[in-house]
Formats: sequence, C-alpha cells, structure tokens
Amino acid sequence: MKLDRSNKLKIGLGVAVAIILSRLFIIQIVDEKYKIDASNNSMVYSIIYPPRGIIDDRNGKILVGNKIAYDLLVTPKEVEAFDTLALCEALDISPEFVRGKMKEYYRNRRRIGYQSVVMLKQMTPERYMKFAEIAYKFPGFRGQARSIREYPYNAGGNLLGYVSEVDQDFIRKHEGYSAGDYAGKTGIEATCEPYLKGEKGYNIYLRNSHNKIEGSYRDGEMDKEAVPGKNITTTIDAELQHYGQMLMQNKVGSLVAIEPSTGEILTLVSSPGIDVDMLADIGSHYNEILANPYKPMFNRAVQSAYPPGSVFKLVNGLIGLQEGVFTPETEYPCRMGYFFGRNKLGCHDHRSPLDFEESIMMSCNAYYCYVLRGILENDKYASVAEALDAWNRYVESFGFGRKLGSDFPSELGGFIPDSKYYDRVYGEGRWKATNVISLSIGQGEIGCTPLHLANLCATIANRGFYYIPHLIKDSEEVSIDGKYKERQYTLVDTSYFPEVIEGMYRAVNSGYGSGGTATIAAVDGLEICGKTGTAQNPRGDDNSVFICFAPKDNPRIAVAAYVENGSFGARWAAPIASLLVEKYLEGDIRGNRKALEKRILDGNLMDKVKTD
Repeated sequence: MKLDRSNKLKIGLGVAVAIILSRLFIIQIVDEKYKIDASNNSMVYSIIYPPRGIIDDRNGKILVGNKIAYDLLVTPKEVEAFDTLALCEALDISPEFVRGKMKEYYRNRRRIGYQSVVMLKQMTPERYMKFAEIAYKFPGFRGQARSIREYPYNAGGNLLGYVSEVDQDFIRKHEGYSAGDYAGKTGIEATCEPYLKGEKGYNIYLRNSHNKIEGSYRDGEMDKEAVPGKNITTTIDAELQHYGQMLMQNKVGSLVAIEPSTGEILTLVSSPGIDVDMLADIGSHYNEILANPYKPMFNRAVQSAYPPGSVFKLVNGLIGLQEGVFTPETEYPCRMGYFFGRNKLGCHDHRSPLDFEESIMMSCNAYYCYVLRGILENDKYASVAEALDAWNRYVESFGFGRKLGSDFPSELGGFIPDSKYYDRVYGEGRWKATNVISLSIGQGEIGCTPLHLANLCATIANRGFYYIPHLIKDSEEVSIDGKYKERQYTLVDTSYFPEVIEGMYRAVNSGYGSGGTATIAAVDGLEICGKTGTAQNPRGDDNSVFICFAPKDNPRIAVAAYVENGSFGARWAAPIASLLVEKYLEGDIRGNRKALEKRILDGNLMDKVKTD
C-alpha cells in the first residue's frame, strides 16, 4: 500500500527523533568524555607539564638537562579579597604589578571565565616555597610545577638552540600545542622537538556551587599522567665543542668537525654565538641578542654562503683527473699568476713548473686555471656551456650547490653556477672559459657553507664518498633515518683520491722552509693532511680558510675552519683547525705548540669585521 505524504513526514520525523535520542543517550549515559566536556564549569583541569627529554653528548655528558620551576596561576573568579603587600613580599614583586594584573583580569573576565591564567612564569623553587607556606591565605592563586632547561656544559647556544613559549602562529602550524606550552625554536631543540617535548597530563578536580574545589573527580580515575620526553644522544663531543668555541672566541666565522667514517658531527661552532647562560632565560636576553651587530643568532656553520677559496682547487683537480684532461705528472708553469689576453689571475712566488701534488702543496693558482680550461674546452663536449654543465654535475656530487640533508634546521644549499646562469649574465653563446676562470680557485659565483667544506674534507678522507653529516645518534629511545648510514659517492673514481691526499699531506708535512702552505698545522706523528684557502672578501681583509683530516690512513676527524677577515689560510684557520685535531686525537696540546695555542686564544679579529 502506498503511503501518503503526511505519513512519510511522520515516519521521517520519527526516525530523526530516534537518532537524536540515541545520541543523547550516548552523550549523557554511555560516553564519559562528553559528560566531562559538558561539565567544564564544574571541573578544574590542572595541567601536568612533562619534563623535556635530556640531550647528551656522544660520551654521555649532559648538554641540556632540566630543573624545576613554578608558574603562579590565578583563577580570577576564585580570587577573594587578599593582602596585596603580603603576596608581594612572598613573591618579591611590586604592588603595582599585582594591581595591574588584577585590573587586566577584570577587564577580560568574560573571556577568561573559570580559566586559570599565568601571573608569574618560571619562579625558582626557593621563591615559590615562600608563597606555598602562605598560599592558603590567597584563594584563587596556586602554583604549577614545570621543568625548564639547564646547561651543565657550555656547548654553544647556536648548536643547542632555545626553548620558548609558543605563540598563536606556532599553534596554528603545529598540532597538539596550546597557549602556555613551550617548544624548541632553534638548533637541536627544534630538530628534535617531536622527541623531546613529551606529552602533557592533567588532574581533574570538582568545583562546588560556591566555586570551591572540593576534591578529585571520580578519585582521579579520569586523570592522565604526563609522559616525559625522550632523551637524545647527539654526535657532539662536548669537550671538543667547548675547546672549539674557545679557539673561535673574538673571531667571526665557523669551525666544523666530522667523523669521516660515520658522518657524525663532532663539533659545530658558529662565532660569535649565544652563551648557554642566555638560553635558560632567552626571553630576557632576546632583544639584546637581536641588537648585537655580529648577529649571534645566525648560525654561520650552516647558513653562510661563503666563497670556498683555494680549498676548492681539490675538487677541480679531481674532476680534471676524471675527465682525463691532465695526469698527476702533468706540469704547468706559473709566472706569478695565469695570463689570458690582457688579463692576469695572480699567484704568489714559488718554483715553476709544478706537477699536481706540488700544486696542492704550494696552492698554485695558475695550475688550476690550466686545469679548468682543460675541463671546459674539452673536445668531448660540443660547447663550453655543455662542458660547464658536466662540471656542475661533478661538483654537486660532492654535496655542493644543494642542502646536504643534515638534521640541523635552516641548512643553506649554497650555489654552484651552470650554463643557464652565465647565459643570463653574458648572453647565450657569448661567454667562454676565461670569463669564468675564477671558478678554478673557488671564487666567482660559488657559495658554500663551512658544513659543505667539512663534508668535502670527509669525502677526500674517505677516498671518494661521504655520509650525510648529522647531529643525532641512534639510541634506545630514538632511531635516526637510514639515509645517514648510506654512502654517498662522488662522480670521481676513488682511484684518483690518493694523489690529492698525498698533496694535502705534503702541504702540511713538507717541513718548515720547504714551501708547503700549511706547515704551521703540522704535528709530529698525527699525519695531518690539509689544504689552505684564502677567499677574497669585498668587505675587508680576505677570509682565512683551511680544511684538514687526520690521520692520513683510517682518518678519525675531518675539520673545516673559516675565519672572516683572517687573511691567508695559514694565518688563523690552519692553526685553529690543527689545534682542534690535536685536542681530539691526543686530549691536550703539546708543549711546543702552547705558544701557538695562546696566540689563537688571545687573538681578536672583531674590529676587522664590518657589521653594517
């Protein structure tokens, strides 16, 4: 039989009512969650903040730990008349501060409702206990414990990063955060935030009709325990990091050390940096840090795109060997530089001609002008542009011109030019090898970070491959991405690297007076292999650059030092890097090198650096 329209409406209405009633039954009787949510005005949630995970160095030393602090919370609707002066005396604050806060709460009373708001943040336990003894006199005021960071070891604020209260923009972009929460904003704290933050808990209390707390809801059955953050083990050597910071004190630049066999970063120094004492109370020092003309918040190790200078000759030499445009025995002349047309790319005085190993030992500019022209004017390519793009692919296989993929935030990729770039500068087909000849010595348009240079050194130490540099180690609580355990091979055959290594060894260990540019870095028995660099700087003295690794066989450490306005590579960068190597391999500096160490520790180059 057919239903008329009226019956259809009645049936539809009945179904709708049944659905509504069933939902009400679930909400009111079955599902406890809805019951709690609907009773918020009669319940008080006391948040339990978890302790953040501890950050250790590779040897188990605590870099970042926790200590207890207290926030003073106020629930304005519960506040009764109180003795303002007594409260101020206990909390060591002014009456004007308290009166101002209470007026603010009154103005926003509708928005605040029965919520608790923070009046004072991060009180010391001693300060809080003075209040706790008389807290019963101040209804509506209560303390809330939370852990804040402490730094047993000065391992550098730029590296560790800081924790601060989240703002609305952060809350919108990150799920699970709310007002009053803290999060890592920079450095390792930011990198490992998902592991370190833990999970908040809470206690639920009942409020009676007079707005008084009368006890736990259901005897705490619905309370939730806080889950502590996971502990992190870093690759950093705390002692070495601290020593590196001392070496770079009063200098602008960076010092990076990598363990070649793993890609683990042993030291990552950016100078000037942020002292760890400032990290614990970053809010009080933030404006001071921002106003510093040397930009200590800026991490030069991973964010500065510097010209690499002469250390880049090693890359060009390896590409030239792979391309077959010269051999290790090939000798090229140098007459205080390389002449092309009416132009000259200068060089320092040394014997001529030189073979490949000698060119590394002496850091001859002219040699690498011949090498680059051989690469770009190679008959196997149809044009210089095609050859440059092949060169570009080789260079990028060493990690340049892109982000290495480290686990440190804000890593810069740098820049390696290709043919399209020069087509835009000169016009397509209107440039040749001599237009880009400065690339031969790591100048021109090349830009890279000190992390790139340290990775280059580790790649050479490994004879042609590297592991992506990283700061976090595998541990019981945290597993690192598998990509950090995979070898990254260059496009240059491993058979060509021993020639480069021999040249680097001779640059350091050729003996004083024998002409090697890095003999100041020599330490008997350590077999340090290195290459100096002097990078042109349009804003003052040249930048001092040095990369080295040791020992020559089975290397344990690879270092890049970059000192702005430090002049020749041997002046500042080479001693700094070699002292770091010596400290790591031997634990101390030998007596015959103490004077060198003192010169570096006492050296101050800050007035040479332009900050505008």
